[in-house]
Amino acid sequence: MTPTAVMGAGAWGTALAWLLAKKGEPVRLWAYEPEVAAQVNEARENSRYLPGITLPPTLKASASVTEVLEGVGALIFVVPSHVAAGVIAQIAPHLPAGIPIVSATKGLDEKRARPISTVMEELLPIPPGSVFALSGPSFAAEVCRDLPTAVVLAGPSGPEALLLQRLLMTSVFRIYLGGDRLGVELGGALKNVIAVAAGIADGLGLGHNARAALITRGLAEMVRLGLAMGADPRTFAGLSGMGDLVLTCTGGLSRNRAVGVQLGEGKKLAAILAKTHTVAEGINTARVALALAERHRVEMPIVREVCAVLFDDKEPARAVSELMERAARHELDQT
Repeated sequence: MTPTAVMGAGAWGTALAWLLAKKGEPVRLWAYEPEVAAQVNEARENSRYLPGITLPPTLKASASVTEVLEGVGALIFVVPSHVAAGVIAQIAPHLPAGIPIVSATKGLDEKRARPISTVMEELLPIPPGSVFALSGPSFAAEVCRDLPTAVVLAGPSGPEALLLQRLLMTSVFRIYLGGDRLGVELGGALKNVIAVAAGIADGLGLGHNARAALITRGLAEMVRLGLAMGADPRTFAGLSGMGDLVLTCTGGLSRNRAVGVQLGEGKKLAAILAKTHTVAEGINTARVALALAERHRVEMPIVREVCAVLFDDKEPARAVSELMERAARHELDQT
């Protein structure tokens, strides 16, 4: 059997590798840290990013890009967005020709202000439109407990889409196919920013009404930017939009919400980040989302206030007040 490469041994990457290996598929997992790769191979666990999950013997880990990619039949990319471009550049000389590629990173490239799939097409020797995007409401820990999960795989229709759907799908991990790759990636990235806002509201003790309002108005901002960039607005009512947004804004396992809660409680971002080794994608994505909003002349007031709290040391309570005291308007207008 031809192995599948999973690039990125964080919680989500390890969970996808576990999913495939549990089906009996041979999997090679690339880890940035050699000690993580060694622990996966020797102890059958990734205690740093996905503790408590036993990893099947068909899953082999390595810190060598060359070793992981040799002879693979598919590539699933799950590297954090802030280092994605550098890893993609490392992949380029070693990528087997013609294999299907999936981007499962839920973030945007900050330097280029682009989805990760687009960066892959710019840096890898592959034709435009050949990368798929995987996203949806999917906490890694719940996937590895065999709890029912549904996600969307977006990209060109045809045999590769069906092959990847069969490769990833199980009786409890349902894969829907979609054609709007841009919308799926934007949904998976932007919801993290709104989750930071929802966490801030929870940290401030603002109640369920405020959280529901942030989720709803956050979705409106996501749709607004997606439309301006050419995405299908219906995508944001689906798994990678509303589905992932609700999960990330309300779930106790959400790293982005957890960052927001601590900000709302008065902690500073530097102190929060100093105590964690996991990545909250919403932090970097907030800056990219604001840049995209300005480029496309789209109003995203929640994103703007999240950026002010994260990067300008704005008091969270003041940010909430300024959102609530904006000029009255129609719910369906563009601001």
